[in-house]
Amino acid sequence: KQEIEAAFATTLVAMTQAKRKAELEGPPFDLTLPGRTLQPRGHIHPISQVRQDVIAIFRDLGFAVHDGPQVEFEANNFEKLGFPPDHPAIDMQDSFWTTDGLVLRTHTSNIQVRALHGQTPPFAFIAPGAVYRRDDDATHSPMFHQLEAFLVDEGVSFAHLRGILEEFATRMYGPGTPVRLRPSYFPFVEPGAEVDVGCPFCLGSDGVRAGCNVCKHTGWIEILGCGMIHPVVFEQAGLDPERWTGFALGMGLERVAMVRYDIPNIKLLFDNDPRFLAQF
Repeated sequence: KQEIEAAFATTLVAMTQAKRKAELEGPPFDLTLPGRTLQPRGHIHPISQVRQDVIAIFRDLGFAVHDGPQVEFEANNFEKLGFPPDHPAIDMQDSFWTTDGLVLRTHTSNIQVRALHGQTPPFAFIAPGAVYRRDDDATHSPMFHQLEAFLVDEGVSFAHLRGILEEFATRMYGPGTPVRLRPSYFPFVEPGAEVDVGCPFCLGSDGVRAGCNVCKHTGWIEILGCGMIHPVVFEQAGLDPERWTGFALGMGLERVAMVRYDIPNIKLLFDNDPRFLAQF
């Protein structure tokens, strides 16, 4: 029995050594090859994808990324942007207040205030981030994401703003996308406008937009608000509005994602349903 066990052990060692020698002398094993069974891969969330795409567009246009706090001083969120003390947005029913004088930012325009106070013009920044408002329905969420772009220099005009808007629409929605500006009011810009783009979903091969549910059969989709930075905002920052001019524009990334991917309800973006996310 002992002789058989010894012979077996000797043979096993010899076989192991021979196998190891063959592996060393043979072609190397490629460790980068995929495994035998591919595990299901994750998907980039549509908000994250849109955020990356919008940031890339504005970086190509010369804008740097600027960040700021989500819990902000009341003055930076409202007063220094030209909001009057009795503006509805300041009311407890519209904003989330933490303690006296501190509020969850209702827009990323607070970063514009911090840039104007902490940077020397000229500059061009984009400010992406989460914002908070007391709003909850099919197209609104208490927490959502905005991206603001603002540029300050000497001699900036509305023509520069329109050029940026047209370039953004072309890169985001495709060449030839028409852009329409409608007069609107925002406390921190003058003049202000809301921006519509030609609906990409009902565009026929003949170039005619017949109308659809997404654009409510108008052929146009609102994507953002914009305008020339109000002189009061420059004065609050200690800058001469006679010398410096600039523009600002802001968009909700959920809105951009809903338009881009034809998503009917904003809550789908926050439910974390793998059946929904697997489509992207």
